[in-house]
Amino acid sequence: MTTPASPPPIRVLLVDDEPSIRRALRAPLNEMGFVTTEASRGEEALHLMQSQSFDVVLLDVNMPGM
Repeated sequence: MTTPASPPPIRVLLVDDEPSIRRALRAPLNEMGFVTTEASRGEEALHLMQSQSFDVVLLDVNMPGM
Protein backbone atom coordinates (compact mmCIF):
# COMPACT_ATOMS: atom_id res chain seq x y z
CA MET A 1 0.00 0.00 0.00
CA THR A 2 1.40 3.40 -0.91
CA THR A 3 0.92 6.49 1.18
CA PRO A 4 -0.47 9.58 -0.53
CA ALA A 5 2.06 12.22 -1.43
CA SER A 6 2.02 15.23 0.82
CA PRO A 7 1.02 18.49 -0.83
CA PRO A 8 3.80 20.87 -1.78
CA PRO A 9 4.60 23.54 0.79
CA ILE A 10 2.88 26.89 0.48
CA ARG A 11 5.24 29.49 -1.00
CA VAL A 12 5.07 32.97 0.56
CA LEU A 13 6.66 36.15 -0.80
CA LEU A 14 7.44 38.65 1.98
CA VAL A 15 7.77 42.22 0.67
CA ASP A 16 8.85 44.91 3.12
CA ASP A 17 11.60 47.52 3.14
CA GLU A 18 12.23 46.89 6.86
CA PRO A 19 14.52 43.88 7.43
CA SER A 20 13.24 43.49 11.00
CA ILE A 21 9.66 43.04 9.75
CA ARG A 22 10.72 40.43 7.20
CA ARG A 23 12.75 38.63 9.87
CA ALA A 24 9.83 38.68 12.34
CA LEU A 25 7.50 37.16 9.74
CA ARG A 26 10.00 34.67 8.30
CA ALA A 27 10.68 32.69 11.48
CA PRO A 28 7.11 31.69 12.40
CA LEU A 29 6.15 31.08 8.77
CA ASN A 30 9.12 28.75 8.26
CA GLU A 31 8.34 26.95 11.54
CA MET A 32 4.80 26.32 10.25
CA GLY A 33 6.22 24.74 7.09
CA PHE A 34 5.83 27.62 4.65
CA VAL A 35 8.61 28.34 2.19
CA THR A 36 9.46 32.05 2.28
CA THR A 37 11.18 34.31 -0.21
CA GLU A 38 11.91 37.94 0.58
CA ALA A 39 12.04 41.20 -1.33
CA SER A 40 13.00 44.58 0.08
CA ARG A 41 11.68 46.67 -2.84
CA GLY A 42 8.62 46.62 -5.03
CA GLU A 43 10.69 46.26 -8.19
CA GLU A 44 12.44 43.23 -6.71
CA ALA A 45 9.08 41.68 -5.79
CA LEU A 46 7.78 42.15 -9.34
CA HIS A 47 10.88 40.49 -10.77
CA LEU A 48 10.50 37.54 -8.38
CA MET A 49 6.82 37.16 -9.25
CA GLN A 50 7.70 37.01 -12.96
CA SER A 51 10.29 34.30 -12.47
CA GLN A 52 8.70 32.22 -9.68
CA SER A 53 5.25 31.27 -8.51
CA PHE A 54 3.91 32.13 -5.06
CA ASP A 55 0.74 31.11 -3.28
CA VAL A 56 0.65 34.17 -1.00
CA VAL A 57 2.22 37.64 -1.02
CA LEU A 58 2.52 39.56 2.26
CA LEU A 59 3.08 43.15 1.18
CA ASP A 60 3.90 46.37 3.01
CA VAL A 61 1.70 48.96 1.27
CA ASN A 62 3.76 51.95 2.47
CA MET A 63 7.06 51.27 0.74
CA PRO A 64 9.17 53.95 -0.92
CA GLY A 65 9.46 53.91 -4.69
CA MET A 66 6.28 52.19 -5.74
